[in-house]
Amino acid sequence: MDLKVLVRWLRAVIIGVGVCGFVAYGVVCPLCGLKIVEDHPDVSGWFLPWLGFILITAVPCYVVLVYCWKIVSNIAAGRAFSYDNAKYFSVMSYLALGDIAFFFVGNVVLLLANMNHPAVIVASLIIVFIGIAVAVVFATLSHLVRKAADLQQENDLTV
Repeated sequence: MDLKVLVRWLRAVIIGVGVCGFVAYGVVCPLCGLKIVEDHPDVSGWFLPWLGFILITAVPCYVVLVYCWKIVSNIAAGRAFSYDNAKYFSVMSYLALGDIAFFFVGNVVLLLANMNHPAVIVASLIIVFIGIAVAVVFATLSHLVRKAADLQQENDLTV
């Protein structure tokens, strides 16, 4: 696959993920929350705290998309294995860990405030596991890109 085509596909995927995230966070979550409140009016006081909590978890996700765009721009410029990309992957790993820690702690806090159900905490462990896996993938990519950048720099010096 040609580099220009690859870069176009990567950018299209980033935009697609951003749009899907907007639909999930901006449309689906509020509508599901309103449906839950409609079916269970006794939990209507939970709607705004939960909606705010969920929307806050979206912020690091969109910051990660910005870093993905920067990485794709570096790939387009022929700098796929650069220290900048390694740094971006590292930052993305920390963002994923921070977001997932916030998500788990927020669930516990909402449980302690009687605005959550224990089954939701158990179900959210799946999301926590996925978030940790994503953070590990970003950290691994950071390490590998840094190693490749070291090799590329060493190779450039010997030629």
